[in-house]
Amino acid sequence: MNGACRVSYRPARGRRLLVALTAAVLMAGVSGCAANEPAVKVSAPSPSTYRGTELDPATPKPDITLTDTSGAPYSLRTATKGRLAYLFFGYSKCPDVCPTTMADIAAALGKVRPTDRAKTTVVFITTDPRRDTGPVLRAWLDRFDPSFVGLTGTDAQLAAAQQAAGVPLAEPEGTGEGYTVTHSAEVLAFSPDDRAHAVYLDGTSVSDYAHDLPLLLAKT
Repeated sequence: MNGACRVSYRPARGRRLLVALTAAVLMAGVSGCAANEPAVKVSAPSPSTYRGTELDPATPKPDITLTDTSGAPYSLRTATKGRLAYLFFGYSKCPDVCPTTMADIAAALGKVRPTDRAKTTVVFITTDPRRDTGPVLRAWLDRFDPSFVGLTGTDAQLAAAQQAAGVPLAEPEGTGEGYTVTHSAEVLAFSPDDRAHAVYLDGTSVSDYAHDLPLLLAKT
């Protein structure tokens, strides 16, 4: 599987996702990636205004402080206070899920009102700190949007960040420079009230991101 990634769809600990996610639906939304666990079936969905998956209860924004691409400390809670923050864990060498997700969010930001765009931050935390140095991560994110925030840290710091966010721990696979990284494919959307009311899986459309963005911003 050199050059491909495997994505974990294990549900975050402590969450009840209010949708019936089947393995067929999840696999249909993956481009070139294989899930490392079968999807978990949960109870039937309750009505929601979001096109993403509503979280009940909403998930508090984790207390994460890592290093940004300029080498400065970055506190997720402090830097995104009062803003809508999309949080995603991945790596720049990922051939499909990561670039597709970043491109879709960037496109969605171009479809919303400029005032809403100005209140939104996208935070990408690497799961491959050995290859994703600050300059590498910055150059990669600039392909999608120069405002996107890239964060890195030590292996221990990044593991703690994933645990704090409630996503499965990333796992490198293979040997040599072409190794891959199994990582979560979910985008957590933290509203200005410092809670994630929705999560977005791989395959979420640009229009769905754009539809939900003002609704998430309204959660203050």
